[in-house]
Amino acid sequence: MKLNLIRPLAFFDLETTGINVGSDRIVEIAILKAMPDGSELVKTLRVHPDMPIPLQSSLIHGIYDKDIADAPKFNEVAAEIAEFIGDADLAGYNSNRFDIPVLLEEFLRAGVDFDMTGRRFVDVQNVFHQMEQRTLRAAYKFYCGQDIINAHSAEADIKATYHVLLAQLDRYENVDFEDKQGNISQPVKNDVDALHAFTNMNKPVDFAGRMVFNENGEEVFNFGKHKNKTVEQVFDTEPSYYAWMKQGDFPLYTKKKLEEIWTRWNKKKELSRAAKMPATPRPADPAGNPVKPKPAAVQSRPQQAGGQSAPQPKKEKPAVNVTPDMLEQLKMKFGK
Repeated sequence: MKLNLIRPLAFFDLETTGINVGSDRIVEIAILKAMPDGSELVKTLRVHPDMPIPLQSSLIHGIYDKDIADAPKFNEVAAEIAEFIGDADLAGYNSNRFDIPVLLEEFLRAGVDFDMTGRRFVDVQNVFHQMEQRTLRAAYKFYCGQDIINAHSAEADIKATYHVLLAQLDRYENVDFEDKQGNISQPVKNDVDALHAFTNMNKPVDFAGRMVFNENGEEVFNFGKHKNKTVEQVFDTEPSYYAWMKQGDFPLYTKKKLEEIWTRWNKKKELSRAAKMPATPRPADPAGNPVKPKPAAVQSRPQQAGGQSAPQPKKEKPAVNVTPDMLEQLKMKFGK
C-alpha cells in the first residue's frame, strides 16, 4: 500500500548511549524519508557521542567506542540532518516518548533551531498498543478466546491470569524467540526458572527499577546523574548520595536494598583499613629474640644516686563530696 502523503514523512530511529532523554547521546541515526511521489530517501550516520558508550547499551545495539572513534560529533552534522529532514513530518517506533525528545535535545546542544511548528508525529508503537491492547482482558480474549466475567474483581483477574499463562505455555511451546542481540532460543517453557529468566530481562535490584544488575552481577543505578554507575562506585566518590536517597521520595524496598549495599560497602571499607594498619613490632634483644615485658609488680624502681630506690609519689585519694549528714556527724564527734 502506498502512503497517502501531502508532504514527506521522515521515519527515523536512534541508537544512543542510554535511555535518559536529558543526558544520553546519539551514536547512530537512520532516516527513511517517504516522499509524496512514492520514492524513498535514506540517510544513516554514526555519531561520536562525546562520552563513553556504556557496555549495557553496546550489547543492545552493537556499537562500541571503537566503532565511532573517528565519527563526527553531532554538532558537526546537525545542520546536515536538519536539512535532510526538511519540513517533513516525523514517524518512528516509540518516537514520541524517546526518539523525538532525544533528537531535539541534540539539536538544542548544537545550536540548531529545528522548528517543530506545524509538523505531524506518527508513533507506530501507539498504533500497535492501542489496536492490540495489552490489558489482561485483551490477553484473556487473545489466548483463551473468552471474556472475563466480573473483570477487575481480584479473584476473577487472578484466575484469568493463571489461565492466560497456561495458554501461553501451549501456544509458545517450541516456538523460537530472537532477542535484541540476534540470539535465538525457545524461552517459554513449562519451567518456573525459565519463565523467571524470560520475564525479568532488566534484572532489577529493587523491583522499582531504580537499581539493576549489570552483566557482572553488580548493582548499578538506573536513573539520574549516576545512571549506569555501580552503587559502590558512587558511595566511594559521593557517599552523601546514600543519605539523599534515604531521605528522598523512593519506595521503601528501594531504600531497604540500598541500605544492604551500604552496609556491605562499609564492611569492605573497614576490612580494607584494618589490612593497611601496620602491626606493632615487639621488642627484641641484641640477638633478635623477642623480649617479654616484665610484669608490672616486678619492674624495677628508678634508682637514685647511691643505689637507693627513688621514693614513689604518694597516690592522691579521690576527692569526696561533703554532705550535710557528714557535717552533723563531725559536730557530734567534736562537740561543735
